[in-house]
Amino acid sequence: MPYINVRGVDHYYEWIKKLSGSQVKPVMVFVHGWAGSAKYWQSTAHALSDKFDCLLYDLRGFGRSGGQPIVTCASESVVESVESQSQEEESMAIAELTYELEEYADDLKMLLDQSQLQRVYINAHSMGASIATLFLNRYPERVERAILTCSGIFEYDEKAFAAFHKFGGYVVKFRPKWLAKIPFVDRMFMARFLHRPIAPAERQAFLEDFLVADYDAALGTIFTSVSKAASELMPDEFVKVTVTTLLVAGEYDKIIPARMGHQAAVLNDKVEYAMIKRTGHFPMLEDAPTYLRLVREFLN
Repeated sequence: MPYINVRGVDHYYEWIKKLSGSQVKPVMVFVHGWAGSAKYWQSTAHALSDKFDCLLYDLRGFGRSGGQPIVTCASESVVESVESQSQEEESMAIAELTYELEEYADDLKMLLDQSQLQRVYINAHSMGASIATLFLNRYPERVERAILTCSGIFEYDEKAFAAFHKFGGYVVKFRPKWLAKIPFVDRMFMARFLHRPIAPAERQAFLEDFLVADYDAALGTIFTSVSKAASELMPDEFVKVTVTTLLVAGEYDKIIPARMGHQAAVLNDKVEYAMIKRTGHFPMLEDAPTYLRLVREFLN
């Protein structure tokens, strides 16, 4: 499997391309959400590969990517892997990494640098969309247009957040691998995320990604993506966006309700809002034809 080293961590990536003769196509980078992987973006990427070369990757600590750097001191191998980066980036590559969303945005920037990609389109989902929003504001010159799927802003509620973190801790801690072999567990696992059914193989892939996610990354990003700091940060981030952006919401999304996406979009004229009826947290899979039509109209 192909890997690229970013700050001392091996990141899984894959290209989905369609031959187009001598035509040079723009690149679209896909960013997945919490406890997922690039797998669930594959069908969307294949559908868009007639117009884009699609780059998919697994976030640090998720899917097939590593968690922390293999070493935490400046070994020869690490120095060689980052020799094309600045001294500041080298020091970041060999230090212990946190699970702040800003650091994941920096991971994306370095992945683009390593891949020699100067300007791209971005399509990001859920927690990945929060990471992408931070990336848009830190590196706007690197993005042509962006699509944020199932993203938004939320108000801080101390009791609700504390309960969510406590429950999330239990869920992340209790993940025996044998769960993937029990019939219908994938259906139960995905029930809260979906309004319409998706293919059994896609449900199973989601469950397997959740079970193999790095413990520290899975738990750490629960605390950084759903937090008082994030609830205060993200409204400002949406206000600052200068990149033309499409925000797509699922009408019955229980994870990030559509109203949260609308609240984010109205903060900035650069953000166009679209809601897909009768879908939940994965509209790109639950109603692919409508999702692809909206995306193509926006890109055209």
